[in-house]
Amino acid sequence: MSSPSEPSPIRIAFAGTPEFARGALEALHATGCEIVLVLTQPDRPAGRGMKLTPSPVKAFALEHGLALVQPRSLRLDGTAPGDARSAREALLGVRPDVMVVAAYGLILPPWALALPRLGCLNIHASLLPRWRGAAPIQRAILAGDEETGVGIMAMEPGLDTGPVLLERRIPIQDTDTTGLLTERLAALGAQAVVEALAHLPSLVPVPQDPEMATYAAKVAKAEARLDWRRDARSLDRQVRAFNPVPGAETRLDGESLKIWAVTPVEMTGSPGTVIGTLDGRPVVACGVGALALTVVQRAGSRRMPVEEFLSAKPMPKGITFELPTA
Repeated sequence: MSSPSEPSPIRIAFAGTPEFARGALEALHATGCEIVLVLTQPDRPAGRGMKLTPSPVKAFALEHGLALVQPRSLRLDGTAPGDARSAREALLGVRPDVMVVAAYGLILPPWALALPRLGCLNIHASLLPRWRGAAPIQRAILAGDEETGVGIMAMEPGLDTGPVLLERRIPIQDTDTTGLLTERLAALGAQAVVEALAHLPSLVPVPQDPEMATYAAKVAKAEARLDWRRDARSLDRQVRAFNPVPGAETRLDGESLKIWAVTPVEMTGSPGTVIGTLDGRPVVACGVGALALTVVQRAGSRRMPVEEFLSAKPMPKGITFELPTA
């Protein structure tokens, strides 16, 4: 308990769902912040048995005895209004000074944004206003961006339009997958939000330039289909952007094949055709350049080095992968 001369610790409500958000919650908890309520998405089916599974944020909250709510919606006039009312009552009951949001997955309506006296802060995994929206990490890799980062943004009703209070940047490596880059950005975001809360009164909001905004649309499964007529560098980025979800996909002899890792090669040939090997790995020609396959996965099987795959299903020179139709 603080003495009369000491300021009371800031009271935090936290809203988040995946592993990216758990890292921020864990960092805030480690500082001794008073986390008065955690909001996370309802349990979802997962795994081969499709068993209801708690989110990483829920798991952390339960491990540390934090108060928890899992509304299906926060819209009082929309679906699941009872859930929204219960969540609102829970927030009113704990009176948070600030709400920290990280990959929550639900839109915060005006009543939620207005409830904390210091507002709501979002940990966004891009250099705003570039890549506002649901999939900023995948879109940055797909676009060939050389750097990305995290921004601590003061939330407002628009989609990721609020002013940025603090920003941290990192380079995107040529070998980065979405999984690897997400891990780095999660750690960076956790550090940044702790820093932002420690210096909140002195942070200067920087408005975003709407003319520079780009939108990071949610990834559609159809986007993961490889079109070998594209250039090798673009396809390499596609493979890395969709690793671990949903996985870049192609078809060979009528069967689906996931491609998890490739290496660009300076070779030429008819797009989609195996034109040779590199250290025993099949090289597939693209519209410009070629890709050596490194890690693949047959439907119903597991990921494996391509050498292991070839022992069961060879890819001789001249064999051709299917090209998507318009």
